[in-house]
Amino acid sequence: MVTATHEASHRLFQEHPEALTPVFEALGLPPPVKTDFHELSPDVTEIRPVERRADTVLMFEPDMGEHFVLAVEAQTKKDPDKAKNWAYYVAYLRAKYDLPVLLVVVCRDRSTATWATGPFESTVGPWTSQVTRPFVLGPQTVPEITSAAVVAQQPALAALSAIVHSQNPRAAAILETVARGLVSLEPDTTKYWFEVVEVGLESTPTRKNWRQLMQNVVTHFPGHRTLFEEKYLEGKAEGEARGEAKGVLRVLEVRGLPLTDDVRQRIAGCTDLDRLNDWLDRSGTVERAEDLFTEQ
Repeated sequence: MVTATHEASHRLFQEHPEALTPVFEALGLPPPVKTDFHELSPDVTEIRPVERRADTVLMFEPDMGEHFVLAVEAQTKKDPDKAKNWAYYVAYLRAKYDLPVLLVVVCRDRSTATWATGPFESTVGPWTSQVTRPFVLGPQTVPEITSAAVVAQQPALAALSAIVHSQNPRAAAILETVARGLVSLEPDTTKYWFEVVEVGLESTPTRKNWRQLMQNVVTHFPGHRTLFEEKYLEGKAEGEARGEAKGVLRVLEVRGLPLTDDVRQRIAGCTDLDRLNDWLDRSGTVERAEDLFTEQ
């Protein structure tokens, strides 16, 4: 099942493979550069009724040095069946591309990370036919980010750190450092990384803290109506308006009042929060949906 953590990992490593820096350091390789990578199909299905798909598959092709394939997987809990799939991914990709394969597993939970390191063995009696040993990016291997300057220099690694340390006792401090470091970047870049972290934190208690930080540190000059602040507030207001509009339509639908396409479009397209609040207050008493548009 694809989760938000899987989606965040996919986007992170596909678009910013420099987040794999801890892996390359452990392998004794120079820091990864995006131009050395290109994405491969994550489909590892043969002509069979069973579909298998890795989260992200990358080809590492530096100008000098060993070429290899990276298969990146996000794992949120222990799963013996997934361990079997990992062995298949490695064997399939090795045969398909005729290159060494490195399996990287991203874990937020420390016990899951410990389990994911393996080794996962295929044995018959005393004989081992195959061994799968993933490289795990988790609380034990990804550094905690404690400097906003590091965040500004390595936003991909900072985003990964915020995600994998979401259950760390110091998670609140790590998130705050990452948030403040990201704000120093260009507005569109800040927005992108804020969303990557938010998606990666889905289903965790720290996601609420992150959303609050997004509001608190969205600008260096709160209240001065800078372009960044205006864009943020504009987006926030639009989101609130959409929520109010849905509420108005829901009340009318529950009451069984007929709704024409024109009425739906007029309510859904309204961005005036005061007017929407008025419609919401009156939606429980009007006799016809069209009566909402009559000025009181």
